Amino acid sequence: MDTDNQHLQQSWQQQLQSAFSNVQDLCDYLELAITDLPFSLSAQQQFAFKVPLSFAACMEKGNANDPLLRQVLPIVDETKTIPGFSLDPVGDLAAKAVTGVIHKYQGRALLINTGSCAINCRYCFRRHFPYSDWQLSKLQEQQALDYLSSDPNLHEVILSGGDPLLLNDARLSTLLTKLATLPQLKRIRLHSRLPIVLPARITESLLTSLKHSGKTTTLVVHCNHANELNPRVFNACQQLRQHGIHLLNQSVLLKGVNDNVQDLAQLSERLFDFGIQPYYLHILDKTAGTAHFDVNESDALALMQALKTLLPGYLVPKLVKEVAGDKAKQVLA
Repeated sequence: MDTDNQHLQQSWQQQLQSAFSNVQDLCDYLELAITDLPFSLSAQQQFAFKVPLSFAACMEKGNANDPLLRQVLPIVDETKTIPGFSLDPVGDLAAKAVTGVIHKYQGRALLINTGSCAINCRYCFRRHFPYSDWQLSKLQEQQALDYLSSDPNLHEVILSGGDPLLLNDARLSTLLTKLATLPQLKRIRLHSRLPIVLPARITESLLTSLKHSGKTTTLVVHCNHANELNPRVFNACQQLRQHGIHLLNQSVLLKGVNDNVQDLAQLSERLFDFGIQPYYLHILDKTAGTAHFDVNESDALALMQALKTLLPGYLVPKLVKEVAGDKAKQVLA
């Protein structure tokens, strides 16, 4: 544990660089035999394995069924072809406005900044996204900003990816400054898993950039299970809130991870303790390689009904699903 603490005192860049990239190394750390797991090398080759120690440290050693391990372990089920599961289930590619911009909904657009993440979640709806075709040169970034500027009804820009907080402080600060010049823009939203899986990323420099973005700033984190929330995450969230950043959470309903009412209730309670408002619980996007995580809608609705009997309304996230081509997410409960 002393070794863990020493590692977690390193900079976020150092922690990211030394993330687990080999399943055997993670198994050794968790005191698990890889032969006791449904690990698939083929699945790992199709979608790379990456897990920061700060997330792995939240897993229960010796537990092959740990809900956090299940989110990141490449397994043979990923290699199966399942009808109804596709490479682009939410229609991102059809909604491309210009390189770097996805524009699906009235009043808001999404800016793809990077294809990288700090952790590779096996259920990711963009695991097949052609990020190499979306890399922004300086000219393309300006074209993206010009597109955003040209829409007088655009009141919110969402920074996504990949994970926008993997941009370095200077790059992110410059981008926020450019967005602040858009007069019609009221809000900037960032979607990031880093405050949960790599809380060391919440540095004073980052906080300063977010606080002085010139627009109302919301950070939507992504947490699926209460075990992901530890004291390091708590400190990061407290710093964000103290700098005026609104914190929301979106989760994905995942079989074998959080598909029971007790885990969902505990997640909402703990999120609120951390100053994070439960916001969305997503039905799984039907991405090729993720069918083993799928929870059918009737079971999801039953879970939500049970959750409402345990929690006050403000702690119950909206159950939503995204349908390609729709003008808004469908709210199911």
